[in-house]
Amino acid sequence: MSITIESSSDIATESETILANARKNAELVGLRYTGDISPRDAWHLFEQGDALLIDVRTIEERESVGYVPGSIHDAWAIGNPMVSNPRFVRELESKVGKLDVILLLCRSGKRSVAAAETVSRLGFKNVFNVTEGFEGEVNLKNGWINRDLPWIKD
Repeated sequence: MSITIESSSDIATESETILANARKNAELVGLRYTGDISPRDAWHLFEQGDALLIDVRTIEERESVGYVPGSIHDAWAIGNPMVSNPRFVRELESKVGKLDVILLLCRSGKRSVAAAETVSRLGFKNVFNVTEGFEGEVNLKNGWINRDLPWIKD
């Protein structure tokens, strides 16, 4: 599956505007990946088919807390205590292309930053971190599930 954004007119779509703003902000603050995207904007991009959503949490987190339907799972870290998943990049390359627009989602938006920096360094061109993550920061009412965005728990 390949998802890339190309404008066929002079009028930018909402998705193009979201991505352009994230790229601009990333450049201004010196991020080492393409940019940060809010949970609501991530849902818009994903729902419109303009981006792939990659859940980088552990399988245990997905099973115990829940996940976004249709998201692709590729754990950044594994085990307890968590250690780097040596297969992460290889698994990601088997699921997405280096030009695809990918949104990385973890629990709080921290592991996904590390994953975004790594895969950007390895040639992925459109890598975005979903800020706040799936559950958000402890003691804060933020994150995907607290923004009333779609998610399920089996």
